[in-house]
Amino acid sequence: MAEVVLEHINKRYGTKHHAVKDFNLHIGDREFMVFVGPSGCGKSTTLRMIAGLEDITDGTLRIGDRIVNDVPPKDRDIAMVFQNYALYPHMNVYENMAFGLKLRKTPKDEIDKRVRDAAKILQIEHLLGRKPKELSGGQRQRVAMGRAIVREPKVFLMDEPLSNLDAKLRVEMRSQISQLHRRLGATIIYVTHDQVEAMTLGNRIVVMRDGVIMQVDTPMNLYDFPQNKFVAGFIGSPSMNFLTGRVQNGEFVIGGSRIAPMGRLSQSLRAYEGREVSMGIRPEHLGIVGMSDIPQGTNVLRGKVVVVEPLGAQTDLIIDVDGQTLTAKVEGQAIVQPGDSIDLLIDQTRLHAFDNDSEAAIDRGTPTGTRGQADTLGLGYQYDDDSSRRVVNLGSVSADD
Repeated sequence: MAEVVLEHINKRYGTKHHAVKDFNLHIGDREFMVFVGPSGCGKSTTLRMIAGLEDITDGTLRIGDRIVNDVPPKDRDIAMVFQNYALYPHMNVYENMAFGLKLRKTPKDEIDKRVRDAAKILQIEHLLGRKPKELSGGQRQRVAMGRAIVREPKVFLMDEPLSNLDAKLRVEMRSQISQLHRRLGATIIYVTHDQVEAMTLGNRIVVMRDGVIMQVDTPMNLYDFPQNKFVAGFIGSPSMNFLTGRVQNGEFVIGGSRIAPMGRLSQSLRAYEGREVSMGIRPEHLGIVGMSDIPQGTNVLRGKVVVVEPLGAQTDLIIDVDGQTLTAKVEGQAIVQPGDSIDLLIDQTRLHAFDNDSEAAIDRGTPTGTRGQADTLGLGYQYDDDSSRRVVNLGSVSADD
């Protein structure tokens, strides 16, 4: 396998459209790197430049130890899996997977060994004699991956390979691709607009917007320490809530509610005293008073329920808070109705804040590991032991009370 290095890569179409802007990235050997972002952000264009299907306007691209800017695609030792499976309809699965090797004059015995090994990895040995029209969407996608695997390339490039599949198949194929990466120890560059795919597959994720890298980090570091409002809103599902509030006495004031930040964020907010900022809180870091184990203190947000979405294992609530909309993800079945007034508890250990002008994150700390807050200590994001005793469970009164 090989590392891939992009240095100051730019892509321009004519004089008006600058599709990829000063893109710098070092992809390690055997790393699973995911490019994610909304449509038109330049992620597929960047992948196609790595593949050699698009010319690089400026910059240097290295695969392994050689510069490949002017090397044709067939000589870059890469294999690509597209959104469109592009299988030959008149050939069976075996012939589809073997076709590229035949063109390279690979010995027949070697072709047979590689095809059968790849089919075993992908669990499609029983399909080798079938034509593409006899296969399901997920099976066709596995054949397309098998065609790439038999090449034994230095780098695998995958351009939204699961977007044509239904939701259940996408989950299944995500698992297959993850297992495939572990088995092959391959360098994989994967493009998707689905942040769930990005979070579950990538060792690291590149979040792009308008041709620019917004942030590169591990999934959990992006989740817990986003550097700007765009990344914060793009990573996580449902996306992070942003509520405009004023900083007074070091607390967020939103309508008649006051929310006290903790630790590093509390220190950083001192510079914003008297100013409006965007407070960020993820839907899963909210609870309902009396139905949550989040300790109660200066962290109660009052609002009115607008929509209730029961999903079985959880209930999503859309709530109006002083004219601003917020989503809360509550475990189990929340017994509330549209129109109900509600008191929400905010997990103060999970608060974020963003500058309203620049949209940059107000410093809540820098990750020191790969698992976000889980392996970054000393930021002051934990409740003391006494606070847990203030929790009210489902409105019941304990013997101690």
